Amino acid sequence: MMDARPLAQLLDELPVGYQAPADLPAISGLTDDSRQVEPGWLFVAVPGGQADGHDYLAQAVERGAVAAVGERELESPVPYVRVANARLALGHLAAGWHGRPARKLVMLGVTGTDGKTTTANLIHRILQQAGLAAGLITTVNAVLGEQVVDTGFHVTTPPAMRVQAYLAQMVAAGQSHCVLEATSHGLAQQRVAACEFDVAVVTNITHEHLDFHGSQQAYRQAKAELFLDLDRSVVKADGPPKTAVLNAEDDSYGFLSSLVEARQIAYGRGGQVTADSVESSPQGLSFMAKMDGEQAHIESRLAGDYNVSNCLAAIAATVGALGIPMQAAVRGIAELDGVPGRMELIRMGQPFAALVDFAHTPNALRRALQAARRMTEGRLIAVFGSAGLRDREKRRLMAEASAELADVTILTAEDPRTESLDAILDEMAQAAVAAGAVEGETLHRQPDRGQALRQAVALAKPADLVIACGKGHEQSMCFGEVEYPWDDRTALRAALAELLGTDGPAMPQLPTSRQHLVGG
Repeated sequence: MMDARPLAQLLDELPVGYQAPADLPAISGLTDDSRQVEPGWLFVAVPGGQADGHDYLAQAVERGAVAAVGERELESPVPYVRVANARLALGHLAAGWHGRPARKLVMLGVTGTDGKTTTANLIHRILQQAGLAAGLITTVNAVLGEQVVDTGFHVTTPPAMRVQAYLAQMVAAGQSHCVLEATSHGLAQQRVAACEFDVAVVTNITHEHLDFHGSQQAYRQAKAELFLDLDRSVVKADGPPKTAVLNAEDDSYGFLSSLVEARQIAYGRGGQVTADSVESSPQGLSFMAKMDGEQAHIESRLAGDYNVSNCLAAIAATVGALGIPMQAAVRGIAELDGVPGRMELIRMGQPFAALVDFAHTPNALRRALQAARRMTEGRLIAVFGSAGLRDREKRRLMAEASAELADVTILTAEDPRTESLDAILDEMAQAAVAAGAVEGETLHRQPDRGQALRQAVALAKPADLVIACGKGHEQSMCFGEVEYPWDDRTALRAALAELLGTDGPAMPQLPTSRQHLVGG
């Protein structure tokens, strides 16, 4: 346990105004969860969508909180500090508590709608190939020295308290660099506050999360926060020049390039880092990367030619922004086997290709299907759904994309939550039919995801390609308010083993498993 720290000292570095009583205690810990408070701790009351931390101040005090921080004006039995933004304050208080670890690391942040995790992993491998001790925090896991930690069931940047603890672990482990995947939720909710980024990377900004952000403009602005941080965070004495890595081919380019005062490096057509002679197959990619007159032949085991863009972003962030040798990038990209659940090839001896991909946005699904189409001479069979209690417009857009690009579309469950699964599938099916799909021929509804995968592999012929989209590496699926164990990769292997009559994993069971049969 760390020694007690004067609260006034931690408040001194807050970038927001605050009102505090004259006598503030020392604290021996801090949290924004009243259930985790221990005697002598600070409780930070953060407003949220489901619950407001201010309503739990009494509980925190009962558990031993000696001070509190919040946004609302309220009566408090312990010294209370009122701030303009409690989420921002939490991030900086957590950073201060851990000794501002981001200032002791070269921080590379990666944001975007699609491709963030893959790009972050590519950057991490390149840094390692350059001989640098690099940590990694993504929506899949965190690599902290020799330790690898799962970051959660569903995908978003970890909370600010955990992010700062991870950074502190990296510093303690002797790491010099950190690659951090920053989601729009993570940026909007200040989960990466006080991360002091040196390099900010964007993959793309397309249609997603409008249920949370309210508009595409607000979503884009949330992503922009990563780049604005370059200009307002501290310049580290031994750090690299602050650099924004932008996608010259994405609609976000003009918006972001006009915002950022820091050095900019663009990748893609029209940028400083480009590719040509691209070849793609289910086994991987081959292309020629060019930057500032230097070129190198890149071989990658990542499937899907859209991953060329992710590779170029990683090259721009490392070779371009940090001055790492191009050959380290060549080795790092070649070394990455793949990212769990991203165009992951599933082999059980079947005479057709089978892939699992995380594509859960209209843009990601379109790119995945376009890439899969180029990987097969046979038919493309797509299995996916759309989440409940999320942006509803995605349902139409994704169904239309599959009707256009896939030969067979099988609509199925994907985290329906408390919405009616049948209603979600009906909404998607109507959009697919309007786009030219024929229900019962090129379009099928199968509410149970396990049965949908069985149906897909049963339809597949030699040279066809089956792709299951939307879940990727995730380990659960939500029905109602319950998370049920689920892994698309396990389920697809189970369906293939049943088809081939070979040993394989058992099909995971969902609430729909006994309700629906193939073709029902």
